[in-house]
Amino acid sequence: WFMMTLLNRMDRCSMYSGLEARVPFADYRILEYVFNVPWEYKCYKNQPKSLLVECGKKYLPNEILYRKKTPYPKTYDPNYEKLLGQMVMEEFDSNSTLRDIIDKEKLSSFIKSPKDYGKPWYGQLMAGPQMLAYVLQIGYWLRKYSMQP
Repeated sequence: WFMMTLLNRMDRCSMYSGLEARVPFADYRILEYVFNVPWEYKCYKNQPKSLLVECGKKYLPNEILYRKKTPYPKTYDPNYEKLLGQMVMEEFDSNSTLRDIIDKEKLSSFIKSPKDYGKPWYGQLMAGPQMLAYVLQIGYWLRKYSMQP
Protein backbone atom coordinates (compact mmCIF):
# COMPACT_ATOMS: atom_id res chain seq x y z
CA TRP A 1 0.00 0.00 0.00
CA PHE A 2 2.83 2.37 0.84
CA MET A 3 4.49 1.91 -2.55
CA MET A 4 1.16 2.38 -4.32
CA THR A 5 0.64 5.64 -2.43
CA LEU A 6 4.06 6.88 -3.51
CA LEU A 7 3.44 5.91 -7.12
CA ASN A 8 0.02 7.60 -7.14
CA ARG A 9 1.50 10.74 -5.57
CA MET A 10 4.28 10.84 -8.16
CA ASP A 11 1.75 10.38 -10.95
CA ARG A 12 -0.54 13.16 -9.68
CA CYS A 13 2.32 15.58 -9.11
CA SER A 14 3.85 15.00 -12.52
CA MET A 15 0.51 15.18 -14.37
CA TYR A 16 -0.37 18.40 -12.53
CA SER A 17 2.77 19.90 -14.04
CA GLY A 18 2.13 18.44 -17.48
CA LEU A 19 4.98 15.92 -17.17
CA GLU A 20 4.92 12.30 -18.18
CA ALA A 21 6.91 10.36 -15.60
CA ARG A 22 7.75 6.69 -15.36
CA VAL A 23 8.85 4.62 -12.37
CA PRO A 24 11.01 2.01 -14.11
CA PHE A 25 12.11 0.00 -11.09
CA ALA A 26 8.61 -0.81 -9.89
CA ASP A 27 8.07 -3.56 -12.48
CA TYR A 28 7.56 -6.85 -10.65
CA ARG A 29 9.78 -8.76 -13.11
CA ILE A 30 12.77 -6.54 -12.31
CA LEU A 31 12.08 -6.90 -8.60
CA GLU A 32 11.85 -10.70 -8.88
CA TYR A 33 15.11 -10.82 -10.82
CA VAL A 34 17.07 -8.56 -8.48
CA PHE A 35 15.70 -10.35 -5.42
CA ASN A 36 17.46 -13.51 -6.66
CA VAL A 37 20.80 -11.88 -7.46
CA PRO A 38 23.46 -12.75 -4.84
CA TRP A 39 24.29 -9.97 -2.37
CA GLU A 40 27.97 -9.95 -3.43
CA TYR A 41 26.86 -8.59 -6.82
CA LYS A 42 24.34 -6.12 -5.42
CA CYS A 43 26.94 -4.56 -3.13
CA TYR A 44 30.16 -5.20 -5.09
CA LYS A 45 33.19 -3.57 -3.39
CA ASN A 46 30.84 -2.14 -0.73
CA GLN A 47 29.03 -0.06 -3.36
CA PRO A 48 25.28 -0.23 -2.64
CA LYS A 49 23.21 -0.86 -5.76
CA SER A 50 26.40 -1.72 -7.65
CA LEU A 51 24.48 -3.42 -10.48
CA LEU A 52 22.51 -0.25 -11.07
CA VAL A 53 25.65 1.88 -10.87
CA GLU A 54 27.41 -0.33 -13.41
CA CYS A 55 24.45 -0.14 -15.77
CA GLY A 56 24.36 3.65 -15.54
CA LYS A 57 28.08 4.35 -16.08
CA LYS A 58 27.67 4.94 -19.83
CA TYR A 59 24.72 7.29 -19.33
CA LEU A 60 25.12 9.24 -16.09
CA PRO A 61 27.81 11.50 -14.61
CA ASN A 62 29.59 10.37 -11.43
CA GLU A 63 27.85 13.00 -9.27
CA ILE A 64 24.55 11.26 -10.09
CA LEU A 65 25.88 7.68 -9.93
CA TYR A 66 27.56 8.01 -6.55
CA ARG A 67 25.37 10.51 -4.75
CA LYS A 68 23.87 9.63 -1.40
CA LYS A 69 20.41 8.07 -1.52
CA THR A 70 17.58 10.47 -0.71
CA PRO A 71 14.07 9.46 0.34
CA TYR A 72 10.90 10.29 -1.50
CA PRO A 73 9.97 13.78 -0.32
CA LYS A 74 7.74 14.09 2.72
CA THR A 75 6.67 17.18 4.57
CA TYR A 76 8.62 18.24 7.63
CA ASP A 77 6.20 21.06 8.39
CA PRO A 78 5.57 21.16 12.18
CA ASN A 79 1.92 21.95 11.46
CA TYR A 80 1.57 18.51 9.84
CA GLU A 81 2.78 16.86 13.03
CA LYS A 82 0.51 19.08 15.14
CA LEU A 83 -2.50 18.11 12.99
CA LEU A 84 -1.63 14.42 13.32
CA GLY A 85 -1.36 14.81 17.09
CA GLN A 86 -4.83 16.37 17.24
CA MET A 87 -6.26 13.60 15.05
CA VAL A 88 -4.65 10.91 17.22
CA MET A 89 -6.11 12.39 20.40
CA GLU A 90 -9.58 12.64 18.79
CA GLU A 91 -9.31 9.01 17.69
CA PHE A 92 -8.08 8.00 21.14
CA ASP A 93 -10.95 9.77 22.90
CA SER A 94 -13.57 8.18 20.61
CA ASN A 95 -12.16 4.64 20.43
CA SER A 96 -12.60 2.63 23.62
CA THR A 97 -10.50 -0.29 22.35
CA LEU A 98 -7.59 2.01 21.58
CA ARG A 99 -7.86 3.40 25.12
CA ASP A 100 -7.53 -0.16 26.43
CA ILE A 101 -4.21 -0.78 24.70
CA ILE A 102 -2.46 2.63 24.81
CA ASP A 103 -1.60 4.67 27.89
CA LYS A 104 -3.07 8.16 27.46
CA GLU A 105 -0.34 9.90 29.46
CA LYS A 106 2.43 8.31 27.41
CA LEU A 107 0.63 9.07 24.17
CA SER A 108 0.08 12.68 25.20
CA SER A 109 3.72 12.99 26.27
CA PHE A 110 4.87 11.57 22.93
CA ILE A 111 2.71 14.04 21.00
CA LYS A 112 4.08 17.00 23.00
CA SER A 113 7.75 15.95 22.89
CA PRO A 114 10.14 17.22 20.21
CA LYS A 115 10.81 14.62 17.53
CA ASP A 116 14.21 13.49 16.32
CA TYR A 117 14.05 13.31 12.55
CA GLY A 118 17.54 11.89 12.40
CA LYS A 119 16.63 8.51 13.88
CA PRO A 120 14.45 6.39 11.60
CA TRP A 121 11.72 4.33 13.23
CA TYR A 122 11.23 1.08 11.31
CA GLY A 123 13.00 2.61 8.33
CA GLN A 124 10.86 5.73 8.17
CA LEU A 125 12.63 9.08 8.17
CA MET A 126 9.82 10.89 9.97
CA ALA A 127 9.84 9.04 13.26
CA GLY A 128 7.29 11.17 15.13
CA PRO A 129 4.67 11.72 12.44
CA GLN A 130 5.03 8.13 11.23
CA MET A 131 4.34 6.78 14.71
CA LEU A 132 1.27 9.02 15.03
CA ALA A 133 0.04 7.82 11.64
CA TYR A 134 0.44 4.21 12.82
CA VAL A 135 -1.71 4.94 15.89
CA LEU A 136 -4.38 6.43 13.60
CA GLN A 137 -4.25 3.34 11.39
CA ILE A 138 -4.57 1.00 14.38
CA GLY A 139 -7.57 3.01 15.61
CA TYR A 140 -9.20 2.83 12.19
CA TRP A 141 -8.58 -0.92 11.97
CA LEU A 142 -9.97 -1.54 15.46
CA ARG A 143 -13.11 0.45 14.64
CA LYS A 144 -13.61 -1.09 11.18
CA TYR A 145 -13.37 -4.65 12.43
CA SER A 146 -15.15 -4.03 15.74
CA MET A 147 -12.22 -5.35 17.73
CA GLN A 148 -12.72 -5.68 21.46
CA PRO A 149 -9.92 -6.45 23.95
